[in-house]
Amino acid sequence: MRTAQRTTVRTPSDLLDLVGQYLGASEPQVVTQEQVDRFADVTGDHQWIHVDVERARSGPFGTTIVHGFLTLALVPRLLADILEVETFSMGVNYGLDRVRFIRPLPPGVAIQGTATLVAAQPLAAAGGGPGGVQAKASVAVEFADESQPCCVAEILFRYHD
Repeated sequence: MRTAQRTTVRTPSDLLDLVGQYLGASEPQVVTQEQVDRFADVTGDHQWIHVDVERARSGPFGTTIVHGFLTLALVPRLLADILEVETFSMGVNYGLDRVRFIRPLPPGVAIQGTATLVAAQPLAAAGGGPGGVQAKASVAVEFADESQPCCVAEILFRYHD
């Protein structure tokens, strides 16, 4: 298990100096079967490999597995545990580049996120208002006990001054 490590910057512009740097690792978290079931209800994806615990025991993974998109939905939360920007008016998720689901994640297994800042650029101020920064982080969702990824993604996010 990696030691949790957080990077803190005062303003969005401070991110411009961190491009290429490892930002840290989140605290371990566990996705429960209850969360998987609720995600299935929200998305309508009730595939048995996610929600039928009994049937999944004899399936290809020997257990249910977390939806890939649920794992992906945790990336902003994990990144928030890794990177803190102290002063900004608004932060938004802007998109994703290159997403891969490397290994299935069973519910009840601890995960951690790790992140490296791969890009950052200033945002032009709209209508004379404050600008900000658009950044891209490479995030790996790892099995906490193995430090091996189950999901990798490049997430784009914006912090407005």
